[in-house]
Amino acid sequence: MRERKRIKSQAKVCLKKHWAIFAAACLIAAFLGAEFSTSLGFSSVQSLGAAVPGSGFKTQVTENSWEGILATIAEHDLQAGRDAAAQAQQAAVDAAEEGDPAFGRTRGVLSELVNQISSGSIVVTAVAAAASITGSKNGGIALLVVLFAAGMAVYWFFVQNLFPVAMRRVFLEGMLYDRVTPQRFLFLLRVRRWRRAAWVMFVKYGAYLLWSLTVVGAVVKHYSYFLVPYIVAENPDLTARQAITLSRRMMRGHKWECFVFELTFLGWDLLDALTLGLFDVLFTNPYKVACFTRYYAQLRAEALQNDLPDARLLRDTYLYKKAPADAIAKKYSDVIRVMNTPDREPARLTGWRGFLADDFGILLFAREQERAAEAQRADEVRLHALMDDVEGTAYPVRLYPLPEEERQKLVESLNYMRRYSVWSLAAVFLSLSVFGWLWEVGLHLVSTGQLVNRGVLHGPWLPIYGTGAVLMLTVLYRLRRRPALSFFATILLCGVLEYGTSLVLELATGGTKWWDYSGYFLNLNGRICAEGLLVFGVGGLAVVYVLAPLLDEALARVNRKKMMAVCSVAAVVFLCDAVWSQFEPNTGRGVTDIEPPAPVSRSAAD
Repeated sequence: MRERKRIKSQAKVCLKKHWAIFAAACLIAAFLGAEFSTSLGFSSVQSLGAAVPGSGFKTQVTENSWEGILATIAEHDLQAGRDAAAQAQQAAVDAAEEGDPAFGRTRGVLSELVNQISSGSIVVTAVAAAASITGSKNGGIALLVVLFAAGMAVYWFFVQNLFPVAMRRVFLEGMLYDRVTPQRFLFLLRVRRWRRAAWVMFVKYGAYLLWSLTVVGAVVKHYSYFLVPYIVAENPDLTARQAITLSRRMMRGHKWECFVFELTFLGWDLLDALTLGLFDVLFTNPYKVACFTRYYAQLRAEALQNDLPDARLLRDTYLYKKAPADAIAKKYSDVIRVMNTPDREPARLTGWRGFLADDFGILLFAREQERAAEAQRADEVRLHALMDDVEGTAYPVRLYPLPEEERQKLVESLNYMRRYSVWSLAAVFLSLSVFGWLWEVGLHLVSTGQLVNRGVLHGPWLPIYGTGAVLMLTVLYRLRRRPALSFFATILLCGVLEYGTSLVLELATGGTKWWDYSGYFLNLNGRICAEGLLVFGVGGLAVVYVLAPLLDEALARVNRKKMMAVCSVAAVVFLCDAVWSQFEPNTGRGVTDIEPPAPVSRSAAD
């Protein structure tokens, strides 16, 4: 009793410190179907009453589901399957048109993807492709089923089967260390033991399945194999026999204790049932795993103390105690050298120059002192994550018995926290404006076969792309150390920019539209849509963390005066075009001839 209270108390402290990543780990496991899948009951609460007899819901699901489409093809032919899919798609489109226009389903890649999946059209396409290979409809269906089964098997083996190990690695590191990053989910990939770990878990599940054929075996072996994911998370170099045998030995005499420990969570399980699994997701699941992680640590300590056979294979010492200073000094000499460099933090700029540099990452003049400071900053960014290892706030990856793969030199050399000079920002603006024009022109050429000068201006540039890139680099400068937050902030920033630009252009030109997303899935008044914003979000990460640093690095090797001259000439031409376009904007076919989205043909449905 006292031991359980101590373990739970320690687990609560750990959970409080790492709640976000622990809860995220369990939620991901639930979505992947690896563990805790029953915790997602709250997400389907609105559909609980939909399957009531007499509602017609069950019939609709049966006819329009993927299984229903396959049954239709098997009973009739591919054309019948296409007709059924078309009817399902038309019904969904009609419902979207009659409901909220923000959920349009008639235009865009995202709409097409949603329509293909929800209607079952993707199944018809797959069967048709398979039939063309096998030469018969039934052979096509059989091939599709085989491929689907193979895909599900691969998914189970490398995702559902393996994620519990990756998740427990995160929990194990969280016991002692204050900082656990999402990169630690990739631990098995970095030590290149993911296939071995997947095989161990596969053997464990196979053995348990065989024991489940007996009445007692299912219960006993559940606890005998209970520690296998924790053991593999600590040492993925073990064979399946070693991991399973070690778990059996460590659990000998502790099975009843573990069973009683599980029973102590029944109160939490009752609360979870009352909240349809919501409390499970937010607290109980991560709390349980944190508790049993502590329980594993206790059994591990007992096994080593009692010199249990093969217990010495659990050799990841620094999961349970901090590394000594001499070991850190030997493996992290380069990091320590950077940390101990005199004047590691150069004198900060003051006044408005300091405000621009510290809050927006802008350097007006790249002087010698500032260039040296930027080189020093590059080293700090490259070694930033490892500094936490040296300070003892994160797990020392270089001291792990199996060497982890180092990041590529190209990635290490990209100082994404760099500050940009005014000339570099001008080059980024012009380059991304030209790229945006090429992107828009290329998309229009592929979709319509027409080469059209897209945009308000007459030159080969779309300033909204360049403006967005510069704003990402400046306004969101303080978020660069947090890529996930930077991604969502980029979506928000680009959404405001695109919506505002659309509105201003319409007001300034008497209602003329340069783009209209009506009919796109998740659009807002036709001015922005989810599809475009997701592209901007991903593109924004590429700009901030890869493209802009590479461009700035290339400009640093170019003669400064020549670079300034080219940028000045290009900027003057751009400004002349912008002024001219205020009086004579670029209009015409393929630019401003925006038409309402055409309704989806009903021929198949009729």
